[in-house]
Amino acid sequence: MKPNVVIIFPDQLRAQSLPLYGEQQIETPHIDRLAAQGVTLDNAISNCPVCTPARAMLVTGRYPQTTGHLINTTRTRHSEISIADAFAHAGYRTGWVGKWHLHTGLWPALDRMPQHPDWVPEGRDRLGFQYWRAYNQHMVYFNGFVHKDDWNYERWKGYETEGLMDYAEEFVDQDDERPFLLCLSPHPPHFTPFEFAPAECYERLPDHLALPPNVPPEMQQTAKDMYRHYLAMILAVDDMVGRLYGHLESRGVLDNTIIVFASDHGTQGGSQGVNPWSKKNPYDASIKIPAIVRMPDQTAAGTRTDELLSIVDVFPTLCGLAGVPVPRSVEGMNLSHLFSGVGQGRRESAFLMNFSKYFDWFQDGAEWRGVRSRTHTYARWLSGREEFYDLRADPWQLNNLLLDRSKSTDLEYHKALLEAHQQQRHDELVACTDWKHWLDEQRRVVRNAYGELSHPESLPDWSLLESAS
Repeated sequence: MKPNVVIIFPDQLRAQSLPLYGEQQIETPHIDRLAAQGVTLDNAISNCPVCTPARAMLVTGRYPQTTGHLINTTRTRHSEISIADAFAHAGYRTGWVGKWHLHTGLWPALDRMPQHPDWVPEGRDRLGFQYWRAYNQHMVYFNGFVHKDDWNYERWKGYETEGLMDYAEEFVDQDDERPFLLCLSPHPPHFTPFEFAPAECYERLPDHLALPPNVPPEMQQTAKDMYRHYLAMILAVDDMVGRLYGHLESRGVLDNTIIVFASDHGTQGGSQGVNPWSKKNPYDASIKIPAIVRMPDQTAAGTRTDELLSIVDVFPTLCGLAGVPVPRSVEGMNLSHLFSGVGQGRRESAFLMNFSKYFDWFQDGAEWRGVRSRTHTYARWLSGREEFYDLRADPWQLNNLLLDRSKSTDLEYHKALLEAHQQQRHDELVACTDWKHWLDEQRRVVRNAYGELSHPESLPDWSLLESAS
């Protein structure tokens, strides 16, 4: 019998803020239980720590240079083959619950912070997900709203993690004997201009919070204010994991369900003196995400691995674990052997990137590329700035080794890795506004690093669903 698959995908959750990765100021018993019964990755990486580019990599298994997702609120091409397409082709029913952010939605939002329904049209804009209780992007966490099968919407009751779980349970409980793929995508612990978390979550926090040593003195108070909201939202996410766990167990499907817990990117939290809610940086606070895989009877319970996994690898890896053919369109690696013990191969480095200074507009000034290995991070900016860190000796990335001659061999090796990634992806480090012509007036992708593309609403080449083997 084919296994069910559930991907739990909170937004902007960095690894280091979970007790599983060292945070000692909160308790997350449900995430910890998931790890105790599965495999934890200590080097899971978001290649492009921005919502839309990262989510496109999860759903398509392809890099931004190919999908054209360089900035947020970009409409995905109808021809992209998604993880939902691959699993549906293999006989699965599929569902997406929560934040999508692979469409324009209500662009341009009048106040840039949507407070009203943000529709994703039926059809290929939903990339093959059949059950749909989702929104493109909004920040209303209490009594927020999703769209359903058509353009109508409804509000969930209470806090987002609870409201989305109502829909997740509805999907799991459908009278359908087919295995299922469910993506459960709560927006917390992302920033909101409204209420962040339930009061009882704040009550579980200590009175005084400590921050890592890479938060400078001038950023301490701002970072602590942010971090209290952030940790409270993480506790709500943990409660959601517990409720999901309990429901799968009560329905008798837990032991035939692969559960993946991850995120699209992290957050700086004041590290390196960067705005606490910022991502878009080549530091581990932004790029290192949690990753846990629980696969009954196959994963060695309670184990950890330092092998690298990029967010672009999640799609093909889940195909490998579930016995679903990996579409030939996918650019990520099938690393299922890290969990099942069958197969070989490893990722030597993760390709890192950022394209624009702003989230939703092409704005010059923050273009960089980088590479993350198990031991080092190297990044260079269009401005000429470069940084190189030894993560074994300096996990908080406080000591830039760029001019340390004793590290020159390591530095040149990582520079060569970055160059190889760029050549493979046809990538150039150029001004952000040089890419504006990749999108049309409706923010649809009409060009990528390989040249002009067909009409953005062209149908997929379904023959790509069959793997080369």
